[in-house]
Amino acid sequence: MFDRPAAAPLLALGERAEQLGFDAIWAGDGPLARPRHDPLVMLTALAARTDRVVLGTAVLLGALRPVLLLAQAASTLDQVSEGRFVLGLGAGFPFPETERQFQGVGVPYAGRLSRLAETIAALRLLWKAAGEPIDYEGHHLQLSEVALQPVPYTSGGPPLWLAGAGETAERRVGRIADGWLPYLPSPQLYEEGLARVRAAATEAGRNTAPLPGLYATVALDDSSQRAQERLENYIQTYYGQPAELVGLIQAMYAGTSEGLLDWLGPYVQAGARHVVLRVADEDPQRGLQSAARARELIAEQQTQERIP
Repeated sequence: MFDRPAAAPLLALGERAEQLGFDAIWAGDGPLARPRHDPLVMLTALAARTDRVVLGTAVLLGALRPVLLLAQAASTLDQVSEGRFVLGLGAGFPFPETERQFQGVGVPYAGRLSRLAETIAALRLLWKAAGEPIDYEGHHLQLSEVALQPVPYTSGGPPLWLAGAGETAERRVGRIADGWLPYLPSPQLYEEGLARVRAAATEAGRNTAPLPGLYATVALDDSSQRAQERLENYIQTYYGQPAELVGLIQAMYAGTSEGLLDWLGPYVQAGARHVVLRVADEDPQRGLQSAARARELIAEQQTQERIP
């Protein structure tokens, strides 16, 4: 299922997603985790083929990249998309596979969280300077008289979203991020985490808290049994771990499109406002159509709730 992904069908799938009315398209990262195209390159190509849809990384391992090159690539994508880009960042799971990726590009694995925080600070400085030289001195990163060109299309740079769960990660999100994209396995954990994100934003003196998102893996089918089998096969192939184990740390759903609304409802009540669905399906077109059906049902429900 994950061997030699061709670029053209993926780009066509992205174009179709915009035609179906989706709000955003997100691409994952990981140069060694599994066969996968570079997300910034793929999203730039998709930006040239679309007009409306937001394009985001879910999520990019920011600490793997030299900050100046990352700032330039993100600025270029923001220019090509005319401000439709969201840079979602994460540090990666604390797994041997993540460490292997850092080793593969010659970046120290130790200190990756503080490196990511410095990366975000340096990105914001480079983008805000709008082509003027800046200096940055951190523990991991140093920039001296560096001016970024081209500048982003978006003043101050594209929005920066962060993944992560747990008190330390959530408070970091509240202090420095524009959006939060966790995959917490229960609405209660989500509500508790969002409270910490918002509290940290207030303590940092921010006027606006990060936009609360949710990343969920879903398998959709008219048969709940087929959907469950599809989810289990997908997770086992993707992670090499049983779905029951991965489900302890990730938000996952298997069932009908109608049932997805009931499953998402408590997350929405807990505060989630932007939902990213990773559809578990060996047939991407079928998966997209299933997600589109769920999106239609959600839109119908929202319309009914607005009618007095």
